[in-house]
Amino acid sequence: MPEKFTPFTPQDSVMLLIDHQQGTLDFCRNISRTTIVQNARALARIAKALDMPVVLTTSQEDHAQGPLIPDMQEILPEAYEARIKRSGMANAWHDENYRNAVLKAAGGRKNIIMAGLTNDVCIVYPSISMVEEGFNVQVVQDAGGSPNAIGEDAARRRWENYGVVTTSTNQLVAELGVDWSTEAGGKLIQITFEEVISHLDKM
Repeated sequence: MPEKFTPFTPQDSVMLLIDHQQGTLDFCRNISRTTIVQNARALARIAKALDMPVVLTTSQEDHAQGPLIPDMQEILPEAYEARIKRSGMANAWHDENYRNAVLKAAGGRKNIIMAGLTNDVCIVYPSISMVEEGFNVQVVQDAGGSPNAIGEDAARRRWENYGVVTTSTNQLVAELGVDWSTEAGGKLIQITFEEVISHLDKM
């Protein structure tokens, strides 16, 4: 158990959104496609609203995984254009171009917020690798998914064993927002209602 709870802040964190691709969404069956997209949109909008560094990446866009969901281009056009197109490396942290892009974006920040597809392949490995290199990592589990519940649970248990923290979209919003009466808190609660809360009865 950690000795002290130190919340992530927008000023000391980086957002990494990994492989939210149209084809890869079809690989996830433990959580609905709609929920993944809503939460991924929320994370992208949060990063933009709080001026947090964001790095997007894809794997084999010209294969079954397909292109990034259009929401990323809509919300984060600059990050979309600068996305790292991996040739197929499952552990994105082992891709030199991606690693360099993240280190540049971080600029010394040590807190990493990570989400993507799938949790049991493309999230579990880079999250562990980054912890081993001294980063503090939170995985937003409900902004990604796995082909089945067994794979999802195994991935979560494995990354937590190495010190990665599991969180959810709403939980992260509260951690970053802190106080809904502030300007930043107001922005986050609006995003949460628009992207998550307003869709609950449709899930």
